Amino acid sequence: MTLNLLSCKGTAQETEIKKTTTEIDVSEVTESVFPEPIGIINDYGQVFTEPQRAELSKLLYDYDIETTRQIVVITVDSITPYTNIQKYATDLAQTWGVGTAEKNNGLALVLCKPCRRISIATGTGTELVLTDEICTKVIDEKIVPEFKNGDFYTGIKNGVITLIEKWN
Repeated sequence: MTLNLLSCKGTAQETEIKKTTTEIDVSEVTESVFPEPIGIINDYGQVFTEPQRAELSKLLYDYDIETTRQIVVITVDSITPYTNIQKYATDLAQTWGVGTAEKNNGLALVLCKPCRRISIATGTGTELVLTDEICTKVIDEKIVPEFKNGDFYTGIKNGVITLIEKWN
């Protein structure tokens, strides 16, 4: 099963240092590069409180049940051996099989708080509605401003709600 994903990324930093990056073929990477999925909220970076995880889980599970579209939120402390969070998010979502294979209707929102990076990876079916431009705008206008205030949960929640509104 192959889930074709497109992605967009945002950054919480004002400037970005250009570095030479090496692309990684996910088929050659051991599965241990990615954490095991534990649900619709995968807070490996321990960004959310338990009540925040529960609230966000309910929102995303309800949306999945209502529409069969799957949004998964992942927080991590590192994207190593990757250097590009967009590629990391896309490969992680493909490895996990986010969304349904028939509709390619998955979306993975990946936050690496220590890296100060966030990315949205979308399936090709999702990309028909949630374009890279829309995802970038959501990151820049809904998520990053809250991050700059130190409120990661509100940023993610606002971003998810906006993505759901635009996807309907």
